[in-house]
Amino acid sequence: MKKVILYISGSVQRAGYRTKVISLAKIYSINGIVSNLPDGRVKIVAEGKKIDLEQFIVALDIRNALINVTNIEKDYSTPFGEYEGFYKLVSDGETDERLDTAADLLKDLIVVVKDGFNDLGKKQDVMIERQDVMIEKQDTTIEILKSVKEDTSNINNEISSSKEDMKDIFYEKYDYLAREIIDIKATIFEIKAKVM
Repeated sequence: MKKVILYISGSVQRAGYRTKVISLAKIYSINGIVSNLPDGRVKIVAEGKKIDLEQFIVALDIRNALINVTNIEKDYSTPFGEYEGFYKLVSDGETDERLDTAADLLKDLIVVVKDGFNDLGKKQDVMIERQDVMIEKQDTTIEILKSVKEDTSNINNEISSSKEDMKDIFYEKYDYLAREIIDIKATIFEIKAKVM
């Protein structure tokens, strides 16, 4: 067994740090106490197996949105086995003060939520109006696309029809030219026959 007194500096008061320390103490089977000091630090007296105590100390170095540990001072001493469990020491009036603060914060939150929902309703109305406009524009776009599709279909039909017409014209011209060539050849043979 070992005992250590820790002095934790940083943003560790009024941030839920002591509650976190208690949770960690249970995980690592540590006995002791945690309390706030008037200078803004937190004091922890911890007893436990050496390896558990070292892991506990490493886990106490917390940095998140509310808690920011900047320094951990350690003072090891001989354990007396005086603690059965891990406890938070609370100074006189601290609980009442915290409850009053929590009640004020809850009132502020209720006002914000109510105002937020009222404002949210107005914003939803605006969003619904905008969605209606978008739906109208989409309907118009769909109609335009249908018209374009019909026009494209008509153009394709006209092109197909034009192809058939062009084939007919081509074959007529081809037949005409073929007859003319045959007539010209016949004339050439006649001329050759007369000349020879």
